[in-house]
Amino acid sequence: MEFKKLQKIIAEVLNVEADDITLDTTFVDDLGADSLDVFQIIMGIEEEFDIEIPNDAAESIVTVSDAVEQIKSAMNN
Repeated sequence: MEFKKLQKIIAEVLNVEADDITLDTTFVDDLGADSLDVFQIIMGIEEEFDIEIPNDAAESIVTVSDAVEQIKSAMNN
């Protein structure tokens, strides 16, 4: 469930097809995201899931899978 919502957020921010986004997709290398794009995605995640991702955790997000793990971690706190 988190993954589908995350796909939608990423697709909207980066203007890419949601179906092209997998758990192994990297934000920078595969999707061409810059730091502002990643920041917008993280803000979208925080708003959609009503969570807060700490800055140090956000900096460690490289792949979509990393983002899913951060969502799960934040929702369990």
